[in-house]
Amino acid sequence: MPILEIHVVDGDHSPDVLARLLERTSRRYAEVLDSPLDRIRAYVTAHPRTHWAVGGETGAAPAPYFTAIVLEGRPVEQRHRLLADLTDLLVDVLGVARARVRGRIIQVPPDDWAIGGVPASGARRDEIAARAANS
Repeated sequence: MPILEIHVVDGDHSPDVLARLLERTSRRYAEVLDSPLDRIRAYVTAHPRTHWAVGGETGAAPAPYFTAIVLEGRPVEQRHRLLADLTDLLVDVLGVARARVRGRIIQVPPDDWAIGGVPASGARRDEIAARAANS
């Protein structure tokens, strides 16, 4: 379920840097949520400079924005750690000023998220039952 969207200005960062960012943020996301890495989906969207404004000005210094989507019910401490850790990675990998990074977490009710076409509430219940049967 975990989805991460990172928005940057096109041309501010090389493809190699963005690839490294996706790899590191995916791993950290999995670690913080205690989720298998193969469930993490991470995307970078690069916007044309003329389509990005900070303080009403285009062409301003880099100011990345991220959205992390998680299933509802995650503890607040875990969500706060995710916000802090993702910010740290954007600062470290992209070399941007911490004060310019913005991010948010969107919580989605398990009945409103599908995994293979099945609501997460049912898919997770079945997964937990299968693990218990194999123990």
